Amino acid sequence: MPIQLAAITPEIGAEVTGVELARPLDAATVDALRAALLEHLVLLFREQPMTPEQQIALARAFGEIQRPPVKTHHGDNPDLNVLDQTSPRGEGADSWHADHTYTARPAMGSILRAVRVPPVGGDTLFASMYAAYDALSEPMQRMLCGLTAEHDITRSATRGIRAGHLETDLRAIQQRLPPVTHPVVRTHPETGRKALFVNRNSTVRICELAEAESAALLHLLFDHVHLPEFQVRWRWAEDSVAFLDNRCTQHYAVADYAERRILHRVTIAGDAPF
Repeated sequence: MPIQLAAITPEIGAEVTGVELARPLDAATVDALRAALLEHLVLLFREQPMTPEQQIALARAFGEIQRPPVKTHHGDNPDLNVLDQTSPRGEGADSWHADHTYTARPAMGSILRAVRVPPVGGDTLFASMYAAYDALSEPMQRMLCGLTAEHDITRSATRGIRAGHLETDLRAIQQRLPPVTHPVVRTHPETGRKALFVNRNSTVRICELAEAESAALLHLLFDHVHLPEFQVRWRWAEDSVAFLDNRCTQHYAVADYAERRILHRVTIAGDAPF
């Protein structure tokens, strides 16, 4: 059966059927899924059982694996990050963010697979940063395109340490991953479209502005990405998979559950934003 796509919202998200992700993908299937990802920003799959090794091989079909800059204590495969949570409120994923923007080369994308899910709750929301940028006024767009922002791991690492998921030496993490600067508006390297590239977890200041101006503008932009018109909501089930384009999306893990939830994430390396 050929690959079939069903768009979930006009801006972001498509459910994909007609492919078994655990099997090695031929070049035509990889090309079709890559094209679908560029169009829909996040691809969502049901009933895709696979081993960690098969998930890693799937990610490798789309690019080089990026090992977690800061790995959780859960799991021992260096190419796979285990997200194992029971009391997730305030641990960081329940804030709109993109992955690894505190690195010089943020992730191109991530493949997430649900291993264990609570009976109710634990959804993930994904938002289009193309749509967020497009919805801004033209004067605001012009101003933002000339600005850069500093991204810092401190806020997210502090939350991970407090929750017991990460190593406890914050200074060592900060020394290994010093702050980096990225454009406030990123041009996607494959589509050429512009996307907002600031997020609440990692972006700490806009470099060209005074402190008060930076804080006010970031507050406006962080709140702006919350609009439901930019979003799709995904209800996890065991062995469901999400493949997201980290260059033009943000995501938010809803912290409304109190039973164990385990996701496996494999990340695909990106390039320096421009």
